[in-house]
Amino acid sequence: MKRLAYYSGIRKLGITACALLALCAFTTMAPAQTFTSLDTFNGMNGENPYGALIQATNGELYGTSEAGGADNGGTVFKVSPSGTMALVYTFCPSCATTGFDAYSGLIQATNGDFYGTTEYSGTNDGGAVYQLSPAGTGTTLYGFCMQTDCLDGQAPIGGVVQGTDGNFYGTTSRGGLNRGGTVFQLTPTGILTTLYNFCAQPDCTDGEAPTVSLVQGSDGNFYGTTESGGINGYGIIFKITSTGTFTSLYSFSCPLVGCGGGSNTSAYGALIQATNGDFYGTAYAGGKNGAGTVFRMTPSGVVKTLYNFCAQTGCTDGANPAGGLVQATDGNFYGTTQNGGANGNFGTIFKITAAGTLTTLHSFAGSDGSGPIGAPLQDTNGSLYGTTETPEGTVWRLSLGLHPFVKTQTPSGAPGTVVKILGSSLTGATSVTFNGAAASFKVVSGTEIAATVPSDATSGTVQVVTPTGTLSSYPPFQVLP
Repeated sequence: MKRLAYYSGIRKLGITACALLALCAFTTMAPAQTFTSLDTFNGMNGENPYGALIQATNGELYGTSEAGGADNGGTVFKVSPSGTMALVYTFCPSCATTGFDAYSGLIQATNGDFYGTTEYSGTNDGGAVYQLSPAGTGTTLYGFCMQTDCLDGQAPIGGVVQGTDGNFYGTTSRGGLNRGGTVFQLTPTGILTTLYNFCAQPDCTDGEAPTVSLVQGSDGNFYGTTESGGINGYGIIFKITSTGTFTSLYSFSCPLVGCGGGSNTSAYGALIQATNGDFYGTAYAGGKNGAGTVFRMTPSGVVKTLYNFCAQTGCTDGANPAGGLVQATDGNFYGTTQNGGANGNFGTIFKITAAGTLTTLHSFAGSDGSGPIGAPLQDTNGSLYGTTETPEGTVWRLSLGLHPFVKTQTPSGAPGTVVKILGSSLTGATSVTFNGAAASFKVVSGTEIAATVPSDATSGTVQVVTPTGTLSSYPPFQVLP
């Protein structure tokens, strides 16, 4: 598949060589920007991490590596915010269990377990959706190619997302009725429903080979991209409902320099929905300089290019963003480029405003890692965390002076729903409110609070009062009907 060529090719492209939130309780002056390379993978605990990190309820950061481990099939690892790394699970290519080659990251579901996908093996050699307990016990929730000719899909490269209905949603890059991949729904008990088969239209104008995770929008629909197909053959952005109603929103254009006056080509990172309701993402190639773009899309599918990479001499602003973005508590977006930078072709970390002003924050130099792929994560301590893919991979932290905050594990919920709130130093919390409405709650640990959405709650900021100050949530919490 094209994605496999991409992953092997990227190693040859230089990888080897209180504005938006009520955080007013914190009034100290922000410290200077500090980059720290926290730890380096050693092969046994993993090698070549591609997916983004997540913050779990225990305060640790979890991720996956595509290779490494005892059987070189990849691993699940965890790392503390201070940088202590530990092996959680090893994938096994020769075992018909959870499969191997985990390109995407994890999610932590509302039941506390972790879920992800592997491209290969599994119970039917078509890849798998796996479930992993916090203690590190892995099981296959669903093994693809269970149906004749892989009509249920094959090779899930993108991860899964848990919808507001409690089910998991994802894509397969191959298989399905037309062999162009699928969108699926999977219940927590492992019952799969195929929602859409790609390549259902002539010349695959509806897209082909979805390879990144879906995102559920505030409207309840799911949004994603395909790597190929579409009107121009370079992938699409699509919307699909939980019952399978499919809409093609945008077709990426050709990858040539200047093609279409700065068009986008093939999004390898997942979309995010910003606080203004629009979606933001990156295109790996294309644009005015042929080195990729950052773009914005309205929910109706109107796309605008915000930045064209390699706009500076020697591509010191970076080239080829392989991962998506994160919107941090300052309202700005942060991401990485796999190539370019001031130190050669090792990649960068960048900040971009909603208006498209880009600042390069760090240029990798090889000694501190190279070739970052996954989107950055903002920990509730305020700092950004991420990984580089080579030589064996590193974990890094970038402190920008952004203040601590809290975040809800799920972005929305109905009154009466128990919601997990993640943060740090939560012990001794005396109050939890949902947009001003007082909630009943239990402090589970110093990094987790379980709160019940009040009957009179409205959408907005969740606030937690602790002995050291008031922490506000980001992004805002949406109260469902």
